[in-house]
Amino acid sequence: MHRIITSISCLLFTVSVLSSAYGETKLEGPIDPHMKAPLLEFHQIFASERFPNIVVTPKGTIVATWGTSSLKSRRSTDGGKTWSEVVEIQKPGFQSGGLTVNDETGDVIVFTEANHPPAKISTYISKDDGISFKPLEATFGKDSRGNGPDLHMNDNGITLRHGEHSGRLIRPTRCYAGKNDRSLWPKHYTNAIYSDDGGKTWEVSEPFPGFGFGEACIVELSDGTLYYNSRRHWAPEGVSPLRRWSATSSDGGKTWENVTFVKALPDGPQNTNYGCMGGLTRLPIKGKDILVYSNCDSDSGRNRGTVWVSMDGGKTWPIKRLVFEGNFAYSAMTAGRPGTVTEGKIYLNFEGGPKGGSTVAVLNLAWILENK
Repeated sequence: MHRIITSISCLLFTVSVLSSAYGETKLEGPIDPHMKAPLLEFHQIFASERFPNIVVTPKGTIVATWGTSSLKSRRSTDGGKTWSEVVEIQKPGFQSGGLTVNDETGDVIVFTEANHPPAKISTYISKDDGISFKPLEATFGKDSRGNGPDLHMNDNGITLRHGEHSGRLIRPTRCYAGKNDRSLWPKHYTNAIYSDDGGKTWEVSEPFPGFGFGEACIVELSDGTLYYNSRRHWAPEGVSPLRRWSATSSDGGKTWENVTFVKALPDGPQNTNYGCMGGLTRLPIKGKDILVYSNCDSDSGRNRGTVWVSMDGGKTWPIKRLVFEGNFAYSAMTAGRPGTVTEGKIYLNFEGGPKGGSTVAVLNLAWILENK
């Protein structure tokens, strides 16, 4: 009996440790760390090429990916102050976005395509907190229209934390209808892929309602609802493609509903309907749905990088602040992890910045709200 009790105690201790490392208590925290001294700093981490993505692992390691000639990564273990040497994940390799962390295991999954899609998809996985990556054999399904996913170029994926689909990996994807050609824009649409086996098998969601959509972002709200926000480079006559569009899912990302024109959020420069990839993150504050969105806030040209804040899960966006006045194109965004050196910080990886290339802006909610 003593041995049984001892074994049970050891098991409970192990579960407790795992829960502490990857569970709810470490995934959500108080608002106080987000309201410390206002912070904004810039770090150039890649000097040329395009296409940013960025995530933070459960241990608080920042992993950023980038590249068009090869898929490259760098990591930071001190909150973004210093960065590792460049790790070349695949060459040739074309950044596909959707960098995804498995919150339950700490695995980091990256996606590449052979060239600008539609193109062959490859996946890689890191089991050592972003130090190294190995090929991951993965399969991808088709949506109800018979199309497989095109992966380029979306913000990071997430691990669902609530309800019956807790532990599911999901990231936004799209369909090019065969080619990225203006004549085919009315047939383009977005969707998502999700995996319930750690990234080996990916199912494709129902399409985001409507056509002309491109790069997208997904976050999970505190009640388990998924909030989807998308670029749109074509819309039927009389409908504006110059601002963002959103929808929600209550079934773990399988279907999307409540399509909404988000008038407050620009989709790139306002003199063209081509749009621009934006970033989106939910701050990990328990019981709160504070979202932060990034894009350029300009009448002409990809510049004036700005962040907007929603305090109600994307219903309204009453606050914005300019991050960088100069060149600011594609952007991706993530939030730090409670209990780590990244807690309370927001990481914005964008094309442009004081030195160009890939710049990571490290900021916080206190800075966004300063003088507001």
